[in-house]
Amino acid sequence: MSNDILTQKEGQLLLEIARDNINTYLNNKEYEPPSNLPEIFNTKRGVFVTLNKNGDLRGCIGYPEGYKPLIDALLDVSISAATRDPRFRPLTIEEYNDITIEVSVLTQPEQIVVDNYKDYLEKIVIGRDGLIIEYGFNRGLLLPQVPIEQGWDVEEYLSYLCLKANLDVDTWMEDSVKIDSFQAQVFSE
Repeated sequence: MSNDILTQKEGQLLLEIARDNINTYLNNKEYEPPSNLPEIFNTKRGVFVTLNKNGDLRGCIGYPEGYKPLIDALLDVSISAATRDPRFRPLTIEEYNDITIEVSVLTQPEQIVVDNYKDYLEKIVIGRDGLIIEYGFNRGLLLPQVPIEQGWDVEEYLSYLCLKANLDVDTWMEDSVKIDSFQAQVFSE
């Protein structure tokens, strides 16, 4: 697993690339990432880019699983976080200097196996575990830093995860629900 961990320098490079990519896009130009990137940038990893403006969420988009190399995923989701998050209007060039960027690089999600829904309360660790819920056609994800930022306990975290998936707050208690956990390395400007 240790070779899956990014160094602080690599995390800083992810932030610089995300910022340069957004800036280039907002100026209607084509971004070219640096050559000779660290090898880990070519591994398939899940990644989210979160934009904040004056401490408030301004966009957050990502891939929960490693569908493509980290560098390609980062380029996709940084533009998407800036321009395609349906909760916000697209970022403008005037706002660009007011945003801060956070990049979360995810581990592969793994199902949390429980005998009873109450077991989730023991198995989920606030601050360590990001969660993905699947129930029927609904799916929702919350990054591991969200419950810390919101001050939630595990039960509140699960309830808000359900809401994120457009489900009733107690859907996590259903036998046929699937909840996966993942961890994230978070790099912030």
